Amino acid sequence: MSFRSVIASVLLLGLVAGCDRQVSSNEQAAAPAAPPAPSASTEESKIDRSHKGEAAPTLSFEAPDGKPTTLTAFKGKPLLVNLWATWCGPCVKEMPTLDAAAATIAVVPISQDKDRATVAAFFAKQKFARLQPYLDQKIGFSIAYEASLPMSILFDSSGKEVWRTTGGMDWTSAAAKAALAEAK
Repeated sequence: MSFRSVIASVLLLGLVAGCDRQVSSNEQAAAPAAPPAPSASTEESKIDRSHKGEAAPTLSFEAPDGKPTTLTAFKGKPLLVNLWATWCGPCVKEMPTLDAAAATIAVVPISQDKDRATVAAFFAKQKFARLQPYLDQKIGFSIAYEASLPMSILFDSSGKEVWRTTGGMDWTSAAAKAALAEAK
């Protein structure tokens, strides 16, 4: 493998992992191994409004009954789409607060896991009151949004994006409630 191939692979891995800071190779060599970063809190999660007004993607994913569906099935009411996976710590941590938020807004948690059995077992164990297990086995949403998990996208009742955020969030916090209230 050539030096250029190695550098390209390292850069690609950094993008896929959702790095938010680039480090030169000299800094990497000199820096000691850092402990894993804590999951993002509400304050650390930044709301991105740069895509406001864009239409929801027309990608197909699996409904809780295993049949194909799209986001157009939810048109007519505000919708919070959450891209998550059972292997993602910050995703799992925020799920109970997403379940609470689902009392006031439609929430569609779309798992990026590869099999329904894993997601079904997770939901059975958690016993969510409102959330249902949706599945995107082809990870079409992660690809379309270039997502780092968890990622949430708020759509208004006409299916237009209001904002998106990456990182775990306490959906019961005052800041999250105010942000969710932006959808009409």
